[in-house]
Amino acid sequence: MKSRFALFLLAVTLFVPAVRAALINDHSYSPLEDWADANGFRAQAWHGNQITLTNRTARLVLEKDSHTAQINGVNVALSFPVAVDKGQFLIAPMDLSRTIEPLIFAPKFPGKRIFTICLDPGHGGRDPGNRFAGRSEKTATLALADELRDQLAAAGFRVILTRTQDKYVELPERPDIANHAHADLFVSLHFNATTSGRADVSGPETYCITPVGAASSNSQGEGANYGATPANASEKKSLLLAYSVQKSLVKNLGVEDRGVRRARFAVLRDAEMPAILIESGYMTHPVEGKKIFDAGYQKQLAAAIMKGILNYQKLTAPVMDKTTGSATNKVSTIKRTK
Repeated sequence: MKSRFALFLLAVTLFVPAVRAALINDHSYSPLEDWADANGFRAQAWHGNQITLTNRTARLVLEKDSHTAQINGVNVALSFPVAVDKGQFLIAPMDLSRTIEPLIFAPKFPGKRIFTICLDPGHGGRDPGNRFAGRSEKTATLALADELRDQLAAAGFRVILTRTQDKYVELPERPDIANHAHADLFVSLHFNATTSGRADVSGPETYCITPVGAASSNSQGEGANYGATPANASEKKSLLLAYSVQKSLVKNLGVEDRGVRRARFAVLRDAEMPAILIESGYMTHPVEGKKIFDAGYQKQLAAAIMKGILNYQKLTAPVMDKTTGSATNKVSTIKRTK
């Protein structure tokens, strides 16, 4: 594999001495070639500053100076930009271990069965959230939560909401509700809006907790020194949940992929279970903004989110003991409600 990778690089660039490690902007980087060789990837294409790596089950697209990796067709935020030095692609080890590998090797990432899901309709009461064309985000998030609750309950899950009416729930209380209910997943629901006056921005983006030592996607590079939070204990599972939901939203709704992103939102930081925050679309887009408040589209949104959750459940199903036919990890005793 290594020789094939090297031959490919020689075909597209001049011979240069190998770079085995590098320190860029005080951050450690390692050769992408080494990781690709160890994991059965080969260079499928190289176009200028972009490289595509494939193996039997996965496809990665990486670009020089980009904070985004495309993983099996879904855009995922990286903690550090991809670099190229002396003809070799370099990547931060943190991005390999905290972002790429948990998604590429998800089938090897068992969890526990999902029984209880906490839905958090964003904003409410004195906090309207985004406002556009006389409508408030808080109304759309509650409507989506109600629809998603009904669909999840019909699928056999126990569902709780942080609010069921137009009232404000303090941000720290929202994950606390999930923690006290011993929820298996926490899903905060929101809708986006541009502040720059642009009306052409559309599509969902799904957030999960930022890794320790990295800046959040929405922090302009700040916050890398922020310490660990309770949510970091479930960091990789939250990433996989965000990825599964984002992939389902883009595939089933045919919308623009604004990617999986990382943030230390107050509603995510203290969650003791896999937790995500979904910005399900842009209220400021002339077409998407109207759909957001349409009951039929709300059903489609809820169905896409549920499919993402179901796919996550498949990927993290408890490992079965072949000799006994039972799960090897502890299963919750909470009964499902129909």
